[in-house]
Amino acid sequence: MNKSQLVDAIIAKMKGTHDRIVSKTDVNAYLDCLESVATAELKSGSEVALVGLGKLKVAQKAARTGRNPKTGAAIDIPAKTVVKFTPAKALADAIN
Repeated sequence: MNKSQLVDAIIAKMKGTHDRIVSKTDVNAYLDCLESVATAELKSGSEVALVGLGKLKVAQKAARTGRNPKTGAAIDIPAKTVVKFTPAKALADAIN
């Protein structure tokens, strides 16, 4: 599902479940703000809890040695910071 499909699904859900009509502009603005706020919080080292969905948090991946799949030569993979998502119990239960 891409962003425009997500926007359309949110609009349909709001109309069907909550009997409210929202515009594509409003939903796009909300998603953009959510991205901006989550990015700022993760950059500062905080976690972002998305109620009912899960939690985003920052983790460190250690440096390691890998292999070039073409040549088989050893290469050094540097350490990096990644974002990890832990699903909420309700979400995990819903898909299992």
